[in-house]
Amino acid sequence: MAPANQFLPDEDLAYTVLADLKRVTREYATAATESACPAVRQQFTQLLNVTLQMQGELFTAMQSAQMYPAPSPALRQAIDKSLKSYQDTQTKTQQFVQQTNQSAIPAWQQLQQSASPQMQQH
Repeated sequence: MAPANQFLPDEDLAYTVLADLKRVTREYATAATESACPAVRQQFTQLLNVTLQMQGELFTAMQSAQMYPAPSPALRQAIDKSLKSYQDTQTKTQQFVQQTNQSAIPAWQQLQQSASPQMQQH
């Protein structure tokens, strides 16, 4: 129960903080994936990991204080189906990236190749 001078009960405050941590996690993940600078990407990744840790700790505390209902059990078949789908997507993505990297010729090489026949004619 909340003290008289507190506006929200502890459970409501915990849910608010948990929701904010989830939002911040999404924001850091987006920032990390969209960062072109490796140092900035690393900083957002570190912030993401710290925020995930805090979110996990708050969830555990809420669960032990019986503020968070236990999740319903997942069917093994549903988990296996989702895992297979994610693995297929990962494989396709890796193949696409590999094919793109192999078939892409840097612009300077394309210019060099197109200039070579003209230079030989002179």
